[in-house]
Amino acid sequence: MRTRLAIIFLVSFLCGNAQQNKAAQLIVGMIDSIKNVKTVRTNINSIERINNSYLAAASEIKVNVSPRKLYFVNKEKKLEILYVTDEHNNKALVKPHVFPYFTLSLDPRGNIMRKNQHYTVNELGFDFIGRTIALVLSKEKENLIKSLTYVGKHERNGYMCYMVIYETKDFPYFEYVVKRKETVTSIALKLSVHDYMLRTKNNLFNDFGYLKEGSKILVPLMYCKKAVLYLDEKTMLPVSVSIYDDIGLFENYDYTNIKINKPIDEKEFTKNYKDYGF
Repeated sequence: MRTRLAIIFLVSFLCGNAQQNKAAQLIVGMIDSIKNVKTVRTNINSIERINNSYLAAASEIKVNVSPRKLYFVNKEKKLEILYVTDEHNNKALVKPHVFPYFTLSLDPRGNIMRKNQHYTVNELGFDFIGRTIALVLSKEKENLIKSLTYVGKHERNGYMCYMVIYETKDFPYFEYVVKRKETVTSIALKLSVHDYMLRTKNNLFNDFGYLKEGSKILVPLMYCKKAVLYLDEKTMLPVSVSIYDDIGLFENYDYTNIKINKPIDEKEFTKNYKDYGF
């Protein structure tokens, strides 16, 4: 809410050009639209930089925002995931249709589910995108308007979209001294930076426990160097999101076949649903 008001204030009172003001207004519209999403079904094509390579994946998800319920399937990798808040001891049910074949009950934030993944199942969906973009902009403060550009209308993933670019002039890192009982994730949350970007910079890909107290890590001052958004002109929801660091493309997510606020049968969030293989 504070970020939204800050954007509106800047649009109204700061001297930005028309493209910058338009970009800020579009971001406000996107954040408002995301707040109205109750359920979503969509296909996601993702590209994520892991170490020095890019991994691509195609998946389908269905999400009930509150209470959070999620079903995920990657047909190519033959993987299914079901997560329902306050059920199964708040663990995710994971069914790999390859060895060992049987259904696993795993911590969504544990090392097995986090390995080679930028995000957890808790971050799937548009609500996380809205929070993240708000976070990116909140760290810009007085430079916000100068960092935003409205490029124009472009077709993306079968949708006519508004294209908005955020780019910060500088993307420095600073040295951070690890405190007692801190993890990469807790530090990222505290400092409002990208969890996996922090892991990448410090070679902490598989460190999901407490870091050594007193050790030093490099932390980016901003959440990202650049973000490119394509917002559907009809729904104002993001159909494509690309995030960059100082090296280049860090991650990209393209959404297709988006269905918003269509009722999802409660049975579709149970492991015995007829279309699932748990």
